[in-house]
Amino acid sequence: MNIHIIAVGSMKRGPERELFDDYAGRFRQLGRQIGFRGLTETEVASGGGLDAEAHRLLAKLTSGTRAIRLDEYGGAYKSEAFANHLSTWKDAGEGDLVFLIGGASGYGRAIEDAVPQTMAFGQATWPHRLVRVMLAEQLYRAVSILSGSPYHKA
Repeated sequence: MNIHIIAVGSMKRGPERELFDDYAGRFRQLGRQIGFRGLTETEVASGGGLDAEAHRLLAKLTSGTRAIRLDEYGGAYKSEAFANHLSTWKDAGEGDLVFLIGGASGYGRAIEDAVPQTMAFGQATWPHRLVRVMLAEQLYRAVSILSGSPYHKA
């Protein structure tokens, strides 16, 4: 299964980019060993309003792809449960899994309708750059759990 992160806005060089790249690299290395084919990141331009951003996000989705919207009102998963979901989807033959990260104002109605499944990192509102880092870390943690690596100390 390939995992894709599609985010509104760009992340410039700096500590958040370095952390994201570190965790994404760790995921790619360990994930390949247990059947995850890759992790990609795509950025779409911000601005023009929610509908314009929604249109740009939708243009990046392919039909039949499982997609999850990161949203502060979404369901929160414990790390073990998140790992189990990833494993189940991979083992069921899901080809691609997409995580969407909206812009500063959230998502347009078209995205909310097209991608009803949501996920949150708790009840707090997080800066979008940190959400990318947190998602990359949780993806790495998930493959660590699935592979029996000592990274996750429950």
